[in-house]
Amino acid sequence: MSEDTVLLELRRQAHHGSPQALYQLATALVLRHELEEAFALHRRAAEAGLANAQIECARMLLYGVGCEADAELASAWLLRAEHAGSPIASYFLALVALGGFALPRDGRINERLLRAVRANYPPALRAVAIHFGRKPGDADQTRCIQMLELAAGHGDAVAARLLAERLARGEGCARQPFAARDIWAQLSAVGIGAMPEIAVPEYRPEGTTPGSLSLEEVLSPVALKRQSLRPRVSTLDGLLSADECRLLVATAEVRLQRSQTVDPETGLPVPLQIRTSSDAALDPILEDMALRCVQLRMASAAGVPLSHAEHLTVLRYEPGQEYRPHRDYRPPGSIERDRPQAGNRLRTICVYLNEVEAGGETHFPVSGLKVAPRPGRAVVFDNLHPDGSPDVDSLHAGLPVERGEKWLATLWLRQAPYRNF
Repeated sequence: MSEDTVLLELRRQAHHGSPQALYQLATALVLRHELEEAFALHRRAAEAGLANAQIECARMLLYGVGCEADAELASAWLLRAEHAGSPIASYFLALVALGGFALPRDGRINERLLRAVRANYPPALRAVAIHFGRKPGDADQTRCIQMLELAAGHGDAVAARLLAERLARGEGCARQPFAARDIWAQLSAVGIGAMPEIAVPEYRPEGTTPGSLSLEEVLSPVALKRQSLRPRVSTLDGLLSADECRLLVATAEVRLQRSQTVDPETGLPVPLQIRTSSDAALDPILEDMALRCVQLRMASAAGVPLSHAEHLTVLRYEPGQEYRPHRDYRPPGSIERDRPQAGNRLRTICVYLNEVEAGGETHFPVSGLKVAPRPGRAVVFDNLHPDGSPDVDSLHAGLPVERGEKWLATLWLRQAPYRNF
């Protein structure tokens, strides 16, 4: 049966207004990028009381897909679905509330996430696994392994990769190289390859409570080490754990594209020799709880609310690739095209994700500072002066990778809210 024939049949079934048929037709239309009609159908099914449609309607409202973004209305639909008993709605309510912008950041976040965990919802299992994996105690490390196993058993390929790395290295368990090999073989059969070398022995578990599911720990204060006053640059070792670094690599690698930079004349993104890496700007609609926790940890370390953050970008530099000296603040034409109400890029936080064999330092020419890449290490620097004017001293470069490859995660943080939840 052809795709058009299937769509005609779905339209026939939806004609009489069955909520399930409307939902199925809307789902098919999303895959065809007919988004406005898909949203209208999801809303009709949602109004008829179908919880799955209420969740999809809410997700489209959160991200402005096929409609105007409206986080408050999205939250109202999620609350209706949660009231009808949906643990997945609880998960998305927790995700929204963790940002502390559209919903209050309170204890219901952990209760809602736990509800999704008990329903074996894979994104919730993965988020909780990574949360417990940051805690140093043996019991919490065992919880991490158990949650990863459950998520992998329910088809979560990212959780399977994190689990294989832990089993191979004996992180949180005895080394199990044969079990790891079996997982890698299954992943390889569907085109998923090996991870780069990532180990973060000095990640920071301060502020954690043993045995407690408390996502607010991502907001625990951290002490940055000042490296330069002109420009203002600080570092912090071990901001992200090995699980978190691996999560970012695993999420980004299938979405990598040739990096672009902003043309100073037009304000448009273009490929230039100044920047030879590849990157993945993670669309917020792909964001799950684990990714949101990582971003909140990064934004909190930089001292800026997550709502001010642009999309998370993960970059890969192969041998010889570099980002020549540049500044992160954006030219006026670029700001006008991308949410001018958020202002310019106030601050940048970068986190190195893997071991680099040689090269790949971040260089600040004005101060002569060079920061060596190390998994989990964060670099925070200001792009603007306190009065909001551009800081020309913020010139920096990603030096060429000499051997191996370098993975890096970057959040650019604006002067005012950029996101709506």
